[in-house]
Amino acid sequence: MRQDKPGVLLVNLGTPEAPTTAAVKRYLKQFLSDRRVVDTPRWLWWPILNGVILPIRSPRVAKLYASVWMEEGSPLVVYSKRQRNALAARLDMPVELGMSYGNPSLKSALDSLMAQGVTRLIVLPLYPQFSCSTVAAVWDGITQVFAGYRSLPSVQFIRDYATHPAYIAALKASVERSFAKHGKPDLLVMSFHGIPQRFADQGDDYPLRCRETSEALIAALGLADHEAMLTF
Repeated sequence: MRQDKPGVLLVNLGTPEAPTTAAVKRYLKQFLSDRRVVDTPRWLWWPILNGVILPIRSPRVAKLYASVWMEEGSPLVVYSKRQRNALAARLDMPVELGMSYGNPSLKSALDSLMAQGVTRLIVLPLYPQFSCSTVAAVWDGITQVFAGYRSLPSVQFIRDYATHPAYIAALKASVERSFAKHGKPDLLVMSFHGIPQRFADQGDDYPLRCRETSEALIAALGLADHEAMLTF
């Protein structure tokens, strides 16, 4: 009888391995080559990416990474690993971290979970609101790794958690701490990362999920509509 052993895969976007031009160039090339992120026809996109964007942006972006780099490494990796460790301690089950781009890779994380005998995989992309350019890219990456396996675990894929009570409560607590420290402002601006309008026109419900998050947060804070604003 197949043993039921759950495990969790946390997934985030990714980061360069070092704040150097070469490392940033490798990372950006992988990231911007994903059709989920940039769906421009390849014959047009490759010359732009390799001939213009990578040579020009890599040195500039490397300096930005260097300004926030921590002694332990990239802030995204450092804090994501702390999340993984805290969750593993609370759940008492295998928890691994994988990045859609860069390292630790999705393959290394999945290989580790399979080596630990996980038969029921819970995939949690660390994006509160679904988007085809983030969450769907995680699904693509996982299925690519699975293509090389002879045996697969059952999979529970968490699409998003835009209005989950625990998430809204965490946002509320964060905003209230800011209010307590700096005073309540005239206007609370909630700014989300944007996506191309055509993605939304084609069915990506990311803008809707962001709106639902903002509405839930406004209600939790007891703010009037004119006291908060959603932006992208």
